[in-house]
Amino acid sequence: MLPLLKTIKWREIQRNNFTKWDKLQTFLELKNCEIPDVKFPLNIPFRLAQKMQKGILDDPILKQFLPSKEELLLDPQFTIDPIGDLKSVRSEKLLHKYHGRALLLCTSACAMHCRYCFRQNFPYETRILDYSKELKIIAKDRSIKEIILSGGDPLSLSDERLKNLILSLDAIKHLKILRFHTRFPIGIPERISETFLTLLQNLRLQVVFVIHTNHKNELDSDIFGALKAVQRLGVPVLSQTVLLKGINDNLRALTELFEALIRNGIIPYYLHKLDRVWGATHFEVPKEKGSQLIKNLRATLPGYAVPRYVEEIAGEKSKTIIK
Repeated sequence: MLPLLKTIKWREIQRNNFTKWDKLQTFLELKNCEIPDVKFPLNIPFRLAQKMQKGILDDPILKQFLPSKEELLLDPQFTIDPIGDLKSVRSEKLLHKYHGRALLLCTSACAMHCRYCFRQNFPYETRILDYSKELKIIAKDRSIKEIILSGGDPLSLSDERLKNLILSLDAIKHLKILRFHTRFPIGIPERISETFLTLLQNLRLQVVFVIHTNHKNELDSDIFGALKAVQRLGVPVLSQTVLLKGINDNLRALTELFEALIRNGIIPYYLHKLDRVWGATHFEVPKEKGSQLIKNLRATLPGYAVPRYVEEIAGEKSKTIIK
């Protein structure tokens, strides 16, 4: 199991991320390959790069992060704000779409840059470093029972900033649930340190921890060990997956992923239809294929191992279940 240290140097680990194509190309032993000059930069944790098959571009992990010329082939049905985030802004860092819960954009930073990210064009406020405005709004609105920490990735924050934010939320009595949306443990599980675990353990709020993973090859015993430490605190750990063409849009890939998660006590929560963000047309899987995959999964897996197949439609009051 991954050692959980009080002063773990996860920032130093993050500095080993691949952000330059020439270095990644050499590491993966790829030859005569070029990637386009795109706005959303390359960013891959070293741990994930180690899991990629060398010498080929058709690797299910690499394809999620490698800039492609296909990103330049824009489709008018794909937009910079595919799920209507901008219409739900209550302040620079607070989105309020659904009844009873609001989403706090803690940071614009992520542990990795997924090419299909629906928020890659969001105009993040990066000059204001505190959340005082958002905390005041939340404190005054007693209809909000749950806060979702997102971004970016909330675990990109330092322990000190995260602690100050979480304790401020914990002090708002009408809040009941604190939810994390994170992909960080998939690339840098060392982020789940004893300091972070102690913070969760001492909260009044019920914590829910939602990870994002798309393929079994992303996972390993260190990641499950870190997440098991979260589970031991009485924190439910769920997973979200995006259905991606050429990566996990087949029965075997999804079955292996969901079985691996369930064996480690992680409940598959949502299988998302791709959000139609600019530049991601080559990842889209037809709804009908996704529905058939879910039907086939139900025939082979227990019900608790099969996520709901959903899409987010701008303006709707919840995720829409696809049948």
